[in-house]
Amino acid sequence: MIRVQNLVKTFGDFTAVKDISFEVAQGEVFAFLGPNGAGKTTTIKMLTTLLRPTSGRIELDGLDPTVKQKEARQRFGIVFQDPSLDQEQTAWENMELHGILYHVPRKVRVERTERLLKLFELWDRKDSYVKTFSGGMRRRLEIARGFLHTPKILFLDEPTLGLDPQSRNLLWTHVKHMNETENTTVFLTTHYMDEADKVAHRIAIMDHGKIVAQGTSAQLKEQTESESLEGAFLALTGSSLRDESASSTDQLRQVARMWRR
Repeated sequence: MIRVQNLVKTFGDFTAVKDISFEVAQGEVFAFLGPNGAGKTTTIKMLTTLLRPTSGRIELDGLDPTVKQKEARQRFGIVFQDPSLDQEQTAWENMELHGILYHVPRKVRVERTERLLKLFELWDRKDSYVKTFSGGMRRRLEIARGFLHTPKILFLDEPTLGLDPQSRNLLWTHVKHMNETENTTVFLTTHYMDEADKVAHRIAIMDHGKIVAQGTSAQLKEQTESESLEGAFLALTGSSLRDESASSTDQLRQVARMWRR
């Protein structure tokens, strides 16, 4: 469903993604892990047509998103790390707008909106403004919205950041249900190792722009002789702190230079 071959992304003389390759099968839950500044977000932006690769090849459901951008966007849904709901609209209105933008037929749009809001336990608040929702409710609505147009792939960029354990558990229960019932491929990033250990079929770990390991949680633990996925992660990436802001600032400076030329 996702195929990445020798993918590279540079910003001037800074290389954020360094010749990475991996594949994700249809219906798989794939966790893409790494420390701050490892290159995960840059990779996701290339996969979702927000950045153009410097070199390498990407396929989403057999399509090259750099060539067939519109068709590729119809194939996936995405939940960004930053909130993207309209807080001045109701839950139903947010779903309705998304369905219209993706050209979902009205009858299908109404039926799927009702089903998804009920599944994600938001039906009783369908007419409430999003600004009155808790953080967990907003995240559930964003993910429900991401499933509305029946995507073949759902990208989740740290979807449970800042949520309490109960909300995290509930959210993943519903995502797993959709993965199993609709065979949706899920590509996720998270800093919660227990989440990746629990929900992902396979895992790739990225560090300094490169993929340093791939496999099941059990395989990564065996490879590093670790008792936990967190232990395996630290063995592969080290325990020193990373400054993501510095990396992001470097990228922004390089982009600015490119635009000035």
